[in-house]
Amino acid sequence: MEFFSSDNIGLYIAIVLSVANGILMCFASYKFFQIIQLSGYRIKGYFRWLKDTKASYVSRMALLSLLSIFCVLVTNALFDAYHTETLYSYIGLIFYFYFTVVFIVNLYHAPKKIPLKYTTRMTRLNVAMFIFVTLFSFFIIAISTEYISLLKFGALCLVPLFIPLIVPFVHIILLPLESIVINSHVAKAKRKLKKCPNLIKIGITGSFGKTSTKYILNTILSQKYKVCMSPHSFNTLPGLSKVVNNYLNLDDEILIAEMGARNVGDIKKLCNLINPKYGVITGVGSQHLQYFKTQENILKTKFELIESLPRDNGLAIFNGYDEGAKKLYDRCTFVEKKIVGKNSSITAKNVLYDENGTTFNLIINDKEYKIKTSLIGEHNVENIVLCVQMAKELGLTDNQIIAGIESLKPIPHRLELIRTDNNLILDDAYNASVDGSVVALNVLSKMPGRKVVITPGLIELGKKGEEENRNLGKRIAKVADIVVIVNKLNFNAIKNGLDEENFGDDNVYQADSLDSAKILMNDFLKPGDSILFENDLPDNYI
Repeated sequence: MEFFSSDNIGLYIAIVLSVANGILMCFASYKFFQIIQLSGYRIKGYFRWLKDTKASYVSRMALLSLLSIFCVLVTNALFDAYHTETLYSYIGLIFYFYFTVVFIVNLYHAPKKIPLKYTTRMTRLNVAMFIFVTLFSFFIIAISTEYISLLKFGALCLVPLFIPLIVPFVHIILLPLESIVINSHVAKAKRKLKKCPNLIKIGITGSFGKTSTKYILNTILSQKYKVCMSPHSFNTLPGLSKVVNNYLNLDDEILIAEMGARNVGDIKKLCNLINPKYGVITGVGSQHLQYFKTQENILKTKFELIESLPRDNGLAIFNGYDEGAKKLYDRCTFVEKKIVGKNSSITAKNVLYDENGTTFNLIINDKEYKIKTSLIGEHNVENIVLCVQMAKELGLTDNQIIAGIESLKPIPHRLELIRTDNNLILDDAYNASVDGSVVALNVLSKMPGRKVVITPGLIELGKKGEEENRNLGKRIAKVADIVVIVNKLNFNAIKNGLDEENFGDDNVYQADSLDSAKILMNDFLKPGDSILFENDLPDNYI
């Protein structure tokens, strides 16, 4: 082929253009990379996003390509460039690169709940993407130059059309390498854990309440022990490996590991790494039903933590306030178990809460203590009781436990109370469960002034999604004065629930995003109003 001749200047121009396009397409693929990451690097989650969003970002890439091609064809026709080898052949590409840069700038300035994190894995994906797109760009230019003279180098404009497929393709190609990398991190973590034979390891799982319980337990146990807690939402196999390798010190006495799951077997993998002696079940609901398909699969997966405990000296602790946890308590017949609740030796009564915090009576083995905490709501009291049971098993005194409870601080984005000059805000943005929404609305009902609820509804509930969001609307109607439904995903279901309770249309608003909802509040918010931000859609649902 003449195109590949070493004395052909077009060959070198093609190489430069291909490299430049490879760089640009890595930036233009930001959203697709972000969704892959938010989906836990699971390809099913990526294609579910494409389906749920009706491939809106694919349409944007197609528009970028088609608009650029049009400009290239018009430019080539004007200069009759497809009959010559002059510089006029490249003028049309100016429009392509300009449109691409504008696309990228708008993409990066769009609001994001969870921005793309350039981890080492994401960096590898970007490098592989750059190499593949560069080669693909060169190939498409070569073919076009030889056989489609009308386009020539303008064929480069076709590349964005393929980006939505190239990203998952490159991701799949890298999976064997990523498996090797993850296994090496896991092996390193296991070696480190072997150096800590006396480390007390606690696993916490459940459909809801995991993170809150983890923070509470860490604060209480820190009154006596040196504790390492898995930070943020590090609750996957790569995440917990990172915790052990980067956060655990050899002189730490306790490791608290939050364990999340979206598939049967996920908890088992985490337990094979951590090998916990103690297991805590916070509660079992319908969260992630979209992934698990059945409620029984959810129960089975959470129970993997209990099955992993050592039979001779392991201990499982269950939240007896929750029906799902009680079911797992009944299933547990092979390891020592304890359950906290209304009739247990460790329980709470006389729970009262308002915007100033929560007070309750804590009973520990027939001894009763008056407790005040800055955490708000009965659910937090249940989590505290669960942690008190664990603390007693590890030898903390009642005074140490009480000191820990009274030093608890609000947990960010989990019914965190924020005071402004004029209003009270309940930030429950990280909650996405049916049970959590019930709790949040109960707390809102105790707050002063008019009640405002801002929510996109509940997600990852599979076939139960519409029903549960309709029920959410009915519950909101009994508490709220004003409702802002964010995004269109669950709007109809929530609105139907509101209508069933005869909630007035004049007090129902719709916003495209959380940012637009905040702007919308300026139209109706008054001093003294209490606002609940209930859940916030991850970017892969927008």
